[in-house]
Amino acid sequence: MPPVRSVMHLHLRYRLWIAEMNADINVLRILNDYIPELEAQKNNQLVAKGIDHFKQQFTVFKNELDELRHEMLLLKMKLAATARENKKLDRKTSREDNHKGLKKRYAAFRRSFTRLKKEFSLFEAKWLG
Repeated sequence: MPPVRSVMHLHLRYRLWIAEMNADINVLRILNDYIPELEAQKNNQLVAKGIDHFKQQFTVFKNELDELRHEMLLLKMKLAATARENKKLDRKTSREDNHKGLKKRYAAFRRSFTRLKKEFSLFEAKWLG
């Protein structure tokens, strides 16, 4: 079995991911700010459908971001408390906290979010030039 990561390693990982998600929240806000510009082109049926699609996707991603960030914040605080108490992170606690599952969810989110940004960029470029 692979060794359990150190408390500090996991704590720093969560700090980094949370910082990236904070930036993602800002990116989503900016992408959402493009919607009024695109709505000016709404006389085109394809633009209207695209706007609806991206509005929905932005909401889904924002909710997913909030949920992931919340879970990571809780675990980061738990890890900080464990570090303050000079405790070791054992396999049982690591499994219960589901660090591996959270890492997989974050990686999947990252891939999906990157794809969404690329799709939106292409859509925006096509209709706003």
